[in-house]
Amino acid sequence: MSDTVLMVGTRKGLWVGRSDAARRDWEWSGPHSDMEEVYSCLVDVRGDRPRLLVGASSPWLGPQVRISEDLGATWKDAEEPPRFPADVDASVERVWQLVAGAGPGVVYAGTEPGAVFRSSDGGHTFTLERGLWDHPHRPEWGAGYGGQAFHTILPHPSDPSSVLAALSTGGVYGTTDGGETWEPRNQGVSAIFLPEGQQYPAYGQCVHKVARHPSRPERLYLQNHGGVFRSDDEGGSWTSIADGLPSDFGFPVVVHPHEPDTIYTFPLGGGEGRYPVDAQARVWRSRDAGDTWERLGDGQLPDGFFVGVMRDAMCVDDHPEAGVYVGARNGSVWVSPDAGESWHCAVRDLPDVMCVRAAALD
Repeated sequence: MSDTVLMVGTRKGLWVGRSDAARRDWEWSGPHSDMEEVYSCLVDVRGDRPRLLVGASSPWLGPQVRISEDLGATWKDAEEPPRFPADVDASVERVWQLVAGAGPGVVYAGTEPGAVFRSSDGGHTFTLERGLWDHPHRPEWGAGYGGQAFHTILPHPSDPSSVLAALSTGGVYGTTDGGETWEPRNQGVSAIFLPEGQQYPAYGQCVHKVARHPSRPERLYLQNHGGVFRSDDEGGSWTSIADGLPSDFGFPVVVHPHEPDTIYTFPLGGGEGRYPVDAQARVWRSRDAGDTWERLGDGQLPDGFFVGVMRDAMCVDDHPEAGVYVGARNGSVWVSPDAGESWHCAVRDLPDVMCVRAAALD
């Protein structure tokens, strides 16, 4: 029977949970990177043994990527974490995203300010994706309420030269030549904060998260600052799939690991109240790529819930019966071991949860 590992990054450190395939009872270690902000984490299951990577930011020492090859028992700092070269007048403030690339040992990091870095040695050393940093649009990118950051990086599952990235506030960009050039891919995505008649710009959207399934890399799902969208041509064009949701505002969007048409969101009330509609914590699922939606968690997920769920605080694992995980800003993490049918609280009273990542371990 497979084991399960769950990483929970918070505003004051990282916790690592272990369970079996039932995912009912959990044992926890932490805090790791105590009192540091953890906005990104990665369970890298490539290779002979799983590796945990965490992007932690110290208010005194700055950001760092740490790596554990023993499920959190010990950690080692990256030799060269994401840092701008000497000729760039900027400094990395946070690592918002860590994701495995298509090639062996490739790891991408997305940072604040908005930049993407690439590692070819498993996260020990990183170099700036200069083609994106030098993009002519960059001086016009804004900063969302949480800051300007590349929070989404989606390497193509089989083409190492193709990568999608998204930032708030700037939109979705893609490369097909290994990072030499990048183009905006935002046609049909709204920017509701702009004046009427200017709300569908070529770039400048406040994208909150983008997801896709490796078996259908051309299909993308996007949670926007106002709007939920799908693309069937790898970001060339987007159409709304928000009908049926209680709100089109939220942060995460997640794809089922085995069903490319099954997606999950956690709608919030929008700018006037960034907590769930009617203060009821509910996950919404579509099994037809966003054509219809169903509400999950009635009677199990909490009511009187006046906190949000951040863009990377929702994830799935890759068990045959997939698990869904939701971390909240009140320090609780909720788990569904059966793809959303039932829910229980795995841990509570942690600091403000920023990210969760889970995986099945053989």
